[in-house]
Amino acid sequence: MTDNVEAGRGSRRNGVHGARAVLGQDPHSAREAKENNLEMAIGHEVRAFRKKLGITGADLAAATGISLGMLSKIENGNTSPSLTTLQSLARALGVPVTAFFRRFEEKRNAVFVRAGEGLQMERRGTRAGHQYNLLGHINNGSSGLQVEPYLITLTADSDVFPAFQHDGLELIYMLEGEVQYRHADKLYLMRPGDSLFFDADAPHGPEVLVSLPIRFLSIISYPERNGA
Repeated sequence: MTDNVEAGRGSRRNGVHGARAVLGQDPHSAREAKENNLEMAIGHEVRAFRKKLGITGADLAAATGISLGMLSKIENGNTSPSLTTLQSLARALGVPVTAFFRRFEEKRNAVFVRAGEGLQMERRGTRAGHQYNLLGHINNGSSGLQVEPYLITLTADSDVFPAFQHDGLELIYMLEGEVQYRHADKLYLMRPGDSLFFDADAPHGPEVLVSLPIRFLSIISYPERNGA
């Protein structure tokens, strides 16, 4: 079992180094000026509506009389389309012109939770003695994702039963104590400062409560469900 736990530490280090080459965005970058944000928002919506219809850029260009090169510039936010062009795109995509401005007009929300004020709750499948404090929730975000950040506390009264399974991805970040955390067929010995990022569809959960009390952050993300 020890070999299995320590193997997890090695694979984690390798995963972090390998991720540097595939990250798609700079988390420290700033948005461009407001007017360019409008062009980016329009382009995002045009591309999203086109993909929803399952048509190619060439198909849309042909239906609107816009060159493929110009359509590519619009979808990438590199040009400001005229109202006539937007009307042509709207007719071809079967949406009102105003639909292209939704992303630009959306409010960007934030949730601030003071220490000790997280909403205590029970998630579906919660085991006895697992205290969940929800640290924030934003509805109708622009990312297309739902994110649930929890502060989880385990004590001597907590069950150990590593069989949680759900959609999406999950990040565990240890704050206090020590736990052997299972993901699929591997065990990870986690101490304060350690993190584990994984596909939550595999069975996972705390298997051995080594040093109590245990506190860790659990951040779960999954695609938004329409009508949820």
